[in-house]
Amino acid sequence: MTDPDLHTGIRLADQPLGVRPCSLAAALDVLGERWSLLAVREISYGVHTFSRIAGYTGASRDILADRLRKLEGAGVIERRPYSEHPPRYEYHFTEAGRELFPVMLTLVRWGDKWAVDTPFLRRRHSCGQPLQVDLVCHHCGLPVTHDTIHAELAGA
Repeated sequence: MTDPDLHTGIRLADQPLGVRPCSLAAALDVLGERWSLLAVREISYGVHTFSRIAGYTGASRDILADRLRKLEGAGVIERRPYSEHPPRYEYHFTEAGRELFPVMLTLVRWGDKWAVDTPFLRRRHSCGQPLQVDLVCHHCGLPVTHDTIHAELAGA
């Protein structure tokens, strides 16, 4: 049950037509491509070298190099040298990259339900139970759904 007085935000569908600035669009500029997300997946699995990331994703070397450079430039990952001769680097998450974890879990949950017949992995929480990730409001503890949020212009 929600209080109608709480929903006084703007209705985005009623705004003047035009390309709108959007954090989702900005995030997709960094992450919204298959090879970028698969590289993030591998780094989250503990795969840190270029050749192993390429091997597990199937990305061509030139495409993967481009995506890793883009992720590094956006501050999602950082390169760390592990060999001087020849020069070789590992890829590790920055704080921004580590904060992608719940986003990736949500995408995996969606993919398990809607994109594959049988999930490749089953995930369990450290308590031993099957992992179920829910979005909840940190203030009140209620679920976050399309109907429980409203938008406000940030500058207003």
